[in-house]
Amino acid sequence: MTGRIQDRVAIITGAGSGIGEATAIRFAQEGAKVVIAEINSENGKKVTDVINNKHGKAVFIETDVAKDESVKLMVDKTVKTFGAPDIMINNAGIAVFDDPLNLSEENWRKCFSVDLDGVWYGCKRVLPHMLEKKKGSIVNIASVHAFQIIPKCFPYPVAKHGVLGLTRALAVDYAEKGIKINAISPGYIFTPINEWFFNTKPDPVAAKKEAEKLHPINRLGASEEIANAVLFMSSDECNFMIGANVVIDGGITLKIHDN
Repeated sequence: MTGRIQDRVAIITGAGSGIGEATAIRFAQEGAKVVIAEINSENGKKVTDVINNKHGKAVFIETDVAKDESVKLMVDKTVKTFGAPDIMINNAGIAVFDDPLNLSEENWRKCFSVDLDGVWYGCKRVLPHMLEKKKGSIVNIASVHAFQIIPKCFPYPVAKHGVLGLTRALAVDYAEKGIKINAISPGYIFTPINEWFFNTKPDPVAAKKEAEKLHPINRLGASEEIANAVLFMSSDECNFMIGANVVIDGGITLKIHDN
């Protein structure tokens, strides 16, 4: 029995941990040839080894999504190793939170270079290959920060709002060419980024519990729950989905306030 994305070439940025790692493993289980595009070589190699030993085929390519040339080289290596990409998951991201007037120019640029520019570079470098095939799927990992404002998180939500704009603009331009481009906005998922955020608080355990209580489901999400949605959106099961933003947040953005 073949998988849902059998033999398709899938690139996943930031696949060394969290949502990216879970997605890479899920894709391999469904038959994809997976490229672990990750800046952290230790994490990238670890996930690649796990996939090759237990799940399927993967290759690690060290990638800095903030640099267009690095993304281009990664895509070129992908083509040489597995063939032209069928699927691109722009998942890599960083959290930059600061008071707006205290934010340094360096951190402003750092946030946008990864969280927005990196998504654009990923799209830009795979689109020509997908256009040749007249088929392809791109999923950009945004955030609930892309449409809701959580205080004291500037400028992260600004970049994530940009990811949704980028997704929608590209989706309209390339839909008739056989390429579907969509986004996912996760809520609180227990990833290294959120673990880091909780650890910035005086009582990390209490901070995590407080975040859990904000959700109607009364818990944080798991990376695997996002990976399952990414798989669906990357497969042929949703080819009529164009420019969508799928919110997976345990219901947190449905609430106006607590009782």
